Amino acid sequence: HLQEPPYGQDKLLRVVKGSIYDVVVDVRKDSETYGQSLGIELSGENKLLFFIPQGFAHGFCCLEDNTIVQYKCSNYYNKESEMGLLWSDPDLNITWPLSDTIVSPKDQVHPKLSDFKSPF
Repeated sequence: HLQEPPYGQDKLLRVVKGSIYDVVVDVRKDSETYGQSLGIELSGENKLLFFIPQGFAHGFCCLEDNTIVQYKCSNYYNKESEMGLLWSDPDLNITWPLSDTIVSPKDQVHPKLSDFKSPF
């Protein structure tokens, strides 16, 4: 997920309890790393913080039941500006650590990177 300008968000993320596998994808059109992804495990135990600047799509999967994720965002949520990428797009080459997943209906219909029109 991400929000298009002028509602773009920088995010600072941490896990208070449990653990997640967190992924970002660079969608800045002029970036040398456009379309590349990075995944990291965040947990209440490792206490890592993850900063995600505007111009990066962001998603995660919970690795444990009852996981609590905390965000600090630089802008408010704006439903009309929300966009995203298909979590299972093979071109993104994301190796999600779970094979048995529950994916929300809205996350099942985002476009592949090849069809994504980046505003960044």
